[in-house]
Amino acid sequence: MKVAAYCGSRPGVRPEYMEFAAKFGKALAENGHTLVFGGSHVGLMGAVANGVLDNGGNVIGVVPDVEYIKSVEHKTLTKTYYTATMSERRNKMIELSDVYVVLPGGPGTLDEMSEVYCLNQLDIDKKPCIMANVAGYYDMLKAFYTQMMTEGFLVDDSLDELIFVSSVEEIIDIIARL
Repeated sequence: MKVAAYCGSRPGVRPEYMEFAAKFGKALAENGHTLVFGGSHVGLMGAVANGVLDNGGNVIGVVPDVEYIKSVEHKTLTKTYYTATMSERRNKMIELSDVYVVLPGGPGTLDEMSEVYCLNQLDIDKKPCIMANVAGYYDMLKAFYTQMMTEGFLVDDSLDELIFVSSVEEIIDIIARL
């Protein structure tokens, strides 16, 4: 399977974020999956990619024409696609992927996750979206979406379309069942 990983280009303050990302990358490679990601060699993105590459797996990067992102581009990927904009990058990653996994990250990560979640709700793209809730990172996001349901802005079962997990093993098990 081609697995999109949405995650931060920064390491975060907790060591377990980088550890989780590296372990996830290793597990993808060991299970024969291909990583699709934003093409950076830094932060969680770099840790996932290196985890795959260091274990003989394939990695596809999608790099937009944005100066900062180009300055931290991972140079040893299996394949790299270049896009003109961030929107084109998101679209290309969606096109290439069979499943989405969201690790900790910032606004860019939430933007990518929100796009695929919305497409899922609209029945435009019904690929699973797995939330890697490392050290409870996404607890507040889950509570916020629950509040949206309570207030009538989400259909009651729509939170079920985001699969919250806390381990790499759970992610790999879910992907294996697809």
